[in-house]
Amino acid sequence: MTALRIFAGTTEGRLLCEWASGVGIPARAYAATEYGGELLGELPGIEVHAGRLDEADMERELSGARIVVDATHPFATLASGNIRAASLAAGARCLRLARPVEALPKGIVSVASIACAARFLSENPGRALLTTGSKELAPYTRVADFAERFFVRVLPLPGAITKCIDAGFSPSHVIGMQGPFTRELNEAMLRQVGAQWLVTKDSGTVGGTAEKLASARNVGARCIVVTRPAEGGGALSLREVEDALLREFAR
Repeated sequence: MTALRIFAGTTEGRLLCEWASGVGIPARAYAATEYGGELLGELPGIEVHAGRLDEADMERELSGARIVVDATHPFATLASGNIRAASLAAGARCLRLARPVEALPKGIVSVASIACAARFLSENPGRALLTTGSKELAPYTRVADFAERFFVRVLPLPGAITKCIDAGFSPSHVIGMQGPFTRELNEAMLRQVGAQWLVTKDSGTVGGTAEKLASARNVGARCIVVTRPAEGGGALSLREVEDALLREFAR
């Protein structure tokens, strides 16, 4: 088993895997879904495990690791906590690869959670395009007339679509598409559904936030942005993680 493990559910994680492969540092990479594993592709020296891990699975997987890189999504706080705990149990050093924080433009409605976004929408009329994923739909369904007002854009996966339907969204209000989305495509979607609001998470430039904000501005819609959880001390950039790995594994 390789000494380097990478939880690579983001663009940064994929880039790190490509870099490790290119410089000859073998690693085992983890993606939560088969689809995520496919996005990592086939890279020399990189083993890919696709599928979610519970705490016991994670501890077994990290046995023998020297360095674990947590490159999960900025909002995947539960996963990050599990990775830190499993790394500690395995006696491995855990590096957090964090996405850069960027200032949001003026005029954005910033909220602390999806529940707060739903509460704001309940107090402000108008149709909304929801682009915050399929995992936290319940708060939106508590808003009066949600099935008529809200349109949900999620990954084109059976599980994601089913969650939307089970939550009470009609198929005509569910858009299954894989990004990245251009500004023009976002604008077309907003116009198509007649949205006055666009709800998104602050996923940074690589997460398409800038394109979403620009598209909403261009069609006259307003943005509600769920701010990301604080990373805390010790978070590193991609370059800083690469430098740390070179110091550890350079021959």
